[in-house]
Amino acid sequence: MSSWRTILLRIGDKCPEYNGNSDFKEHIEICYGVLRRELEYSGDDILPFLLQCAEQMPHKIPLYGTVVGLLNLENEEFVKNIVENCQTNLQMKRENDHDGAWISMISIGLANLACMHSVLLDSDFDEGDALDSGNCNRIRILMRFLAVLMCSKVIQPGSLVVVFETLLSSAATTVDEEKGNPSWQACADFYITCILSCLPWGGAELVEQVPEEIERVMVGVEAYLSIRRHISDIGLSFFEDDDDTERSPDEKDFLEDLWGRIQVLSSNGWKLESVPRPHLSFEAQLVAGRSHDFGPLSCPELPDPPSTLSSITCGKQRHDAELKYPQRIRRLNIFPANKIEHEAIQEVYWYSKAVSESLAILLLRVGDLQPIDRFIAEEYLLDVLFFFNGWASRKECASYMVGLPVPFRYEYLMAETIFSQLLLLPQPPFKPMYYTLVIIDLCKALPGAFPAVVAGAVRALFEKIADLDMECRTRLILWFSHHLSNFQFIWPWEEWAYVLDLPKWAPQRVFVQEVLEREVRLSYWDKVKQSIENAPALEELLPPKGGPSFKYSTEDGKERNEQHSLSLELSSMVKGKQVAREVISWVEESVIPVHGSEVALRVVAQTLLDIGSKSFTHLITVLERYGQVIAKICNDQDKQIMLIDEVSSYWKNSAQMTALTIDRMMGYRLISNFAIVKWVLSAENIEQFHTSDRPWEILRNAVSKTYNRISDLRKEISSLKKNLASAEVVAAKTKADLEAAESKLTLVDGEPVLGENPVRLKRLKSSAERAKEEEASVRESLEAKEALLARALNENEALFLALYKNFSNVLMERLPDTSQAGTLRGLKTIQAADEMAVDLEESSTMDVDNENGRPQKSQTNGGKENIGYNVGEKEQWCLSTLGYVKAFSRQYASEIWLYIEKLDAEVLTEDVHPLFRKAVYAGLRRPINEG
Repeated sequence: MSSWRTILLRIGDKCPEYNGNSDFKEHIEICYGVLRRELEYSGDDILPFLLQCAEQMPHKIPLYGTVVGLLNLENEEFVKNIVENCQTNLQMKRENDHDGAWISMISIGLANLACMHSVLLDSDFDEGDALDSGNCNRIRILMRFLAVLMCSKVIQPGSLVVVFETLLSSAATTVDEEKGNPSWQACADFYITCILSCLPWGGAELVEQVPEEIERVMVGVEAYLSIRRHISDIGLSFFEDDDDTERSPDEKDFLEDLWGRIQVLSSNGWKLESVPRPHLSFEAQLVAGRSHDFGPLSCPELPDPPSTLSSITCGKQRHDAELKYPQRIRRLNIFPANKIEHEAIQEVYWYSKAVSESLAILLLRVGDLQPIDRFIAEEYLLDVLFFFNGWASRKECASYMVGLPVPFRYEYLMAETIFSQLLLLPQPPFKPMYYTLVIIDLCKALPGAFPAVVAGAVRALFEKIADLDMECRTRLILWFSHHLSNFQFIWPWEEWAYVLDLPKWAPQRVFVQEVLEREVRLSYWDKVKQSIENAPALEELLPPKGGPSFKYSTEDGKERNEQHSLSLELSSMVKGKQVAREVISWVEESVIPVHGSEVALRVVAQTLLDIGSKSFTHLITVLERYGQVIAKICNDQDKQIMLIDEVSSYWKNSAQMTALTIDRMMGYRLISNFAIVKWVLSAENIEQFHTSDRPWEILRNAVSKTYNRISDLRKEISSLKKNLASAEVVAAKTKADLEAAESKLTLVDGEPVLGENPVRLKRLKSSAERAKEEEASVRESLEAKEALLARALNENEALFLALYKNFSNVLMERLPDTSQAGTLRGLKTIQAADEMAVDLEESSTMDVDNENGRPQKSQTNGGKENIGYNVGEKEQWCLSTLGYVKAFSRQYASEIWLYIEKLDAEVLTEDVHPLFRKAVYAGLRRPINEG
């Protein structure tokens, strides 16, 4: 690979290419020298590569901007092309639009530079038209790059101000109720965030060079903030209590918070250490360069307001806007701002037992950061996470995350940022597995510090687990069990042994139980038992060790009956490789007439499950070969529910195999999603809603599989529509060619004849017929897929209506009257209030019930000092179920909004319990006062 590519990629890194030096000025001089020599020969390659490096390693943008500024002194035309390309990437539409390909260039791994170079040559990374396509990350990064180019005298400061004012004008118009569409405030907020996020990189220069213009922008931003609607985190907050608690009028949303940080930065004279300013070392040279104009931009037009304004029509548009312009981060705030050094030392001690006190004191606390420093560090961390998400770039991701260009320690902030992304609602930007791997790599990269910080984060979240959103709780369980499996399952379980003294429904106890169950899935029972040897009593929370529970087993000397004989006979038929048709005949002729259909179902299900129990592959083989037998017997919903009962009974010792088997049976259409919903919400299973994830996992899988089918159909239809358009073009062209050929006059034996050469005419006719057949075939496939989609959407609508009706019914039976619990906080305190009333009645005669002479007390959070949990079982059941209702509503909000009118009419009626309505509305981010 050419050395200039390596030099560009590695600028700012302590690496051999720069002689192991970390001085930014020397790096810039070396990079500039190499590029200046290569411009004559490789200018066409350098320009796109340099832009891609700047876009995909944005924490190095100040370095790239300074290099461009120096190149501007030597080759103004080259730099002018860079500026024009930046504008093109922001605004002008490109023909080649490889969605997401531009992200991959750096992500494939800096270690393999030759491979990366080949990808660069083979792919078009210019997505183009970032503004119109709503590519939030690209818009934000390009804006930052423009600010840095302005600092290096490459573009006029006035041009950048014009860009700011364009975005500001669009934002102000959007939130104007008369001229705009306030439902799309998410887009307007994003534009203002882009403006403010540029200022740490270019605010000082703008104030120095165009003070009046930038002051006008700041006044405009302040005016915008005064007319926009304050954004509530309803439905998206990490902790349930956040949605119930009365918010302070002074509490800020993300944009208001960023504005406050920028104001503090401005009052400090725009002085900060978190953003490198290497251009200052070359200022005497850069002023001699010619600044280029950056042409005007135009913001895309947003959808018109609904013709009929209502909570539903506006809510749908608001949901679409928030999907397209999501808030990048929601701060988790799990570490207290006043965390003292002693606590940091303790975290390190508990995890590694080997770190020095001096190192622990060096760990930075979040509270020590200046306001803007936190925002900048979060930007760096989120950028690295975004651009290095490829499987081959994990090590590079960890390397860059621990080497950010900031002058302070940030381990706690880094952990909090990663966890905020892992738990981000409604969905994390990437699969949770990615964050798991990043945390593992960071623990290995910073073995003396980061493992202790992660342990502290786990402890902090564990203390708040009762209030943690149910979806976040599930993700935390999956992450933590996987994380421990990569570190030999080592954890000081003795710290949490007290959960055994809590009720079985206490969230902390359930959390430990579910983590241990997931660990068994990732390892084996004896290994996990060995890992808790310091807290052997926790074995009580381990899942059962036994394997399958076969009703017709003959190994334990059980008494045999006729059903045992039937099972043995069926087993012999399967081993004899008799086909499904023969087994069906045997069931219909020999089993059902004598023993009934229920016995037949039980024998077939139990026997086939036992034959397929050796491995997942065995199960798939059995279902593929004999699924027709099951389908023949389970021909209605009631029978399918009985089948699920048999699966649950057979795998009662393994939640994993129960979920896998039911999921596969649904995949083979042996079980319907309606049957699964009805089974999960049956009396037996709802008793587990607050003590186990088992029924919820099965329900999640069923709804997810239904949704995925619809998503796949939509993708196939989109692809077919493109194919049909192409086929229509080809068919029209071949038809036109044929007609043109047929209309020509040719001389045959001296006489004029209509038509061209017969051979060519025949070929054209054949081509036209093939094109027409291809068009018809694609059109037929499209119509078939559209019919399937319509049917799937109808099924999905019925599924969600059935799901919410069932949820409403079971909750109405258990939720207390609204006079007792109109809020979640009120629901949590019902038992405590009852106990207090009893205490007041009996206070005069209360007996001393412990050796210290004080009555026993309990504590809501299940803390270590008072290990009680004073939320009653019935109340905890309601809290857990409402939490899952909100989680389902949030995850499938895009689908539910399609059916919201029916949901309002059939489920969310006036009679529905307010807490159920609130849970659904919170998931849809629909204000409760719109109901």
